[in-house]
Amino acid sequence: MTFSGILIANRGEIAVRIARAASDLGIRSVSVFSSDDQASLHVIKSDESILLSGKGAAAYLNMDNIISAAKEMNCDAIHPGYGFLSERADFAKKCEAEGITFIGPKERHLRLFGDKGAAREAATLASVPVLDGVDKATSLEEAEKFFEENHRGILIKAIAGGGGRGTRVVTRKADLQEAFARCEAEASVAFGCKDLYVEEFLHRARHIEVQIVGDGAGNIIELGDRECSVQRRNQKVIEIAPCPNISDSLREDITAAALRLAKSQNYFSLGTFEFLVDMDSIDPRFFFIEANARLQVEHTVTEEVMGVDLVCSQIQISQGLTLEELQLDKIDSKNCFGFAIQARVNMEKITSDGRVLPSSGALTAYEPPSGPG
Repeated sequence: MTFSGILIANRGEIAVRIARAASDLGIRSVSVFSSDDQASLHVIKSDESILLSGKGAAAYLNMDNIISAAKEMNCDAIHPGYGFLSERADFAKKCEAEGITFIGPKERHLRLFGDKGAAREAATLASVPVLDGVDKATSLEEAEKFFEENHRGILIKAIAGGGGRGTRVVTRKADLQEAFARCEAEASVAFGCKDLYVEEFLHRARHIEVQIVGDGAGNIIELGDRECSVQRRNQKVIEIAPCPNISDSLREDITAAALRLAKSQNYFSLGTFEFLVDMDSIDPRFFFIEANARLQVEHTVTEEVMGVDLVCSQIQISQGLTLEELQLDKIDSKNCFGFAIQARVNMEKITSDGRVLPSSGALTAYEPPSGPG
């Protein structure tokens, strides 16, 4: 299958990255932009562009307008990037109904992994360890009961979405009611769904994720792991590939678990399967926490050490190519090239009581790396 054009349903650096990949593959790219993004770099980095109605994020979240733009610009594929519509199963379904290829996982994968409770259940069925927790939307009363059974601390998390929104650690029962209400409010605004669930909180853990690629023909591979333990407000700050200073046996066990879960769902396209390693146990235990069914922000560090263009590969898989045809099945993650590190630049302020909060400001010069060297 060849694409007549790819509409990039995003903005910023990921839109620029997708435009570059499309160009490398000889595919016409079309960017979209809101009225307040007309001067943004992604608008000129694509072959063509089209104005969306509305301003700000709302313009990029309007599914009907995005699909209309794709039709108007004669694009038979849409790449959602990450964020916005990238994990919306209903958007993938709308694209399919309109005869447009959604460049990403299948609707069923977006639906499954978009519900973290259902994802936990799927992991258990695939013999992948999960933290003690609740696999469904949880009430405040149920959260209080769960806290009594896990008095060292629990984690409240939004069922939908990601990026740390709707997430709170609670180590005192007296704080639970307020934290639960705040998580509900955040989740409702960020994801349009206020449902929460709870799980055991690990006080000293490492956060390790595995890059998965599947072609829908039953072929699924892993392209190594990434360390993302350094975080601020549940947002990843430093990403390292591959994960340093873990034993070969632990790395193999985590990778095998990620592959086992992905294969149990015949996973398609790119996906990141995330785990926590309990560093307080003598023999470190690991637990599946969630899977991001999309291209990950941190994909660039994997590209650097594996020598694979993940964005081009994702597009080609959506065109019907197999891992064998792309020769990705011949890659061994044990033979990666050195280490790569990605750091997030945060604008912050320190309050009078010593708290660090998000802030704003002007970044006058910035040239990020992008894609494999």
